[in-house]
Amino acid sequence: MGFLRTALWGLGAAAVAGAGIGLWLTMPGRVDPDEFANLKGDAVAGERVYFAAGCTSCHTSKEDPDVAVLSGGRAFASDFGTFYAPNISSDPVFGIGGWTLLEFANALQKGVSPEGQHYYPAFPYTNYARMTPQDVTDLFAYMQTLPASEVPSKAHDVSFPFNIRRSLGGWKLLFMDESWVEESPANERGRYLVEAMAHCGECHTPRNALGGIDRDKWLTGAPNPSGKGEIPGITPSQLQWSAVDIAYYLKKGFTPEFDSVGGSMASVVDNMAKLPAEDREAIAAYLVGLD
Repeated sequence: MGFLRTALWGLGAAAVAGAGIGLWLTMPGRVDPDEFANLKGDAVAGERVYFAAGCTSCHTSKEDPDVAVLSGGRAFASDFGTFYAPNISSDPVFGIGGWTLLEFANALQKGVSPEGQHYYPAFPYTNYARMTPQDVTDLFAYMQTLPASEVPSKAHDVSFPFNIRRSLGGWKLLFMDESWVEESPANERGRYLVEAMAHCGECHTPRNALGGIDRDKWLTGAPNPSGKGEIPGITPSQLQWSAVDIAYYLKKGFTPEFDSVGGSMASVVDNMAKLPAEDREAIAAYLVGLD
């Protein structure tokens, strides 16, 4: 009996220790407050970041996408459930109008809510994590100038075990890689736009069974999460367009074959068309320079 009691105590202690380690490993991360301490937001500069980051593509009403009210509500189906874009308007109750800059930065770059919960990676914080603190600060300043909405955010439709938020800490340990994909890009600004703000890899790169990006197949195309068709690859061997063709497509939405943009890419082009020409040219230079 003494041996059995000792063994049970040992198993119990191991279980408690294991649980403690698990909680520690899945603890939500935070940005470094010192990186934001002396920054001042520039709303004019933030508008450029806003369109590059594609906030309107997910968070505006599908019924009236041209109105910059970030009330959320759009549904995004996946193998793990259906996610709904939240209200990120300037409303202090239903949106993010009551957030501090650090709370905004933690959400955007660490995928952590002001209450300390992990956000699902349907929110592309794995890409936004590469943004500079100044761009994050400018974006926050600009978003405070946009209209407020009192529409409540809709709860995600995600079943067990994916509804266990703490488990997302483990997902982040496995798949949240803040390093650049292209170590020596043809265009530094293009890399920043593609891999950070515009988060092109979220749609154009395949994922593994747990939803992690397969960086070895960067921008080579992926199944459409809606289950309808494929999202095309945009590497040079797949998209045999010139840099001029790509830049023109991002501005006007017309391919070299005179076809026009459609589907979710239409809203991307709407955003890209509002950027300076040098940003579209930088994206094009990055894409044609991929190995």
